[in-house]
Amino acid sequence: MSAPTEAVRGRLYVVATPIGNLGDVTLRALEVLAAVPLIAAEDTRHSRRLLDRHGLTTRMVSFHAGSGPARREQLLDHLRAGSDLAMITDAGTPGVSDPGDDLVRAWAAEDGVVVPIPGASAVLAAVAASGIAGPRWAFEGFLPRSGRDRRERLARIGADDRATVLFEAPGRVAATLADLAAACADGRPGAACRELTKIHETVERGSLGELAARARDGAIPPRGEFVLIVGLAARSLNAASDAGQETDERLRIARAEVDRLIATGAGRAEAARTVAAATGLPRRALYSPAT
Repeated sequence: MSAPTEAVRGRLYVVATPIGNLGDVTLRALEVLAAVPLIAAEDTRHSRRLLDRHGLTTRMVSFHAGSGPARREQLLDHLRAGSDLAMITDAGTPGVSDPGDDLVRAWAAEDGVVVPIPGASAVLAAVAASGIAGPRWAFEGFLPRSGRDRRERLARIGADDRATVLFEAPGRVAATLADLAAACADGRPGAACRELTKIHETVERGSLGELAARARDGAIPPRGEFVLIVGLAARSLNAASDAGQETDERLRIARAEVDRLIATGAGRAEAARTVAAATGLPRRALYSPAT
């Protein structure tokens, strides 16, 4: 008598979709969306444009932040019955500042198979296009709109020597840039990336103070999707980045930071290169020890 076989269960595919330009969908994503019997989409009408563009007729059901536990349970039952499911959002990857992580968490808790299908990312596109994030950065998603939570989050960003990547709604970009300039110092480098991969894509670079002024004056229009970047900065230089500070004082503090990095084990060339990237000061000027 043969041993009973374990029931086959479905695979949950977490599929990244284009963040703007429909041509950015991957071949693997199209293969998965064509092969699965069901797609859970944040907005089926929006996603239908992508499927129609590529001649896909896969059935879709809506699954978004307001769907509630009943719809999630229906999708889990679909997977438990042995059928695969693809999950997509309006743009980018489900679960990254978008709905979907609760379904992944629930299916993983049942030892279900979750398969990521990577693709277009507003975060990575902004990091690559800005040129100011460096090798170490943190993703903060959307900031709280107001109150203590917002103030505390801004303070943590200001105290962090890594770059920070944020999402922001167009109507709040000016206020958020002003708050970032206050929390991180006006002179810290920043970038405002708008409508990435779309027709009106722009990447504005400058100090946080400059970007805040441009947004306040309307030079950065409050339209479209935004990714904001606070550039890399050494923690001990945050207080020294005010625009009105004398160059020699900035140089003294920068050299002191080089010495600190050397004391932790870095070579002088590496330390000078790191601080030069954070401050904009010439690397050669940072080789001399602080006095």
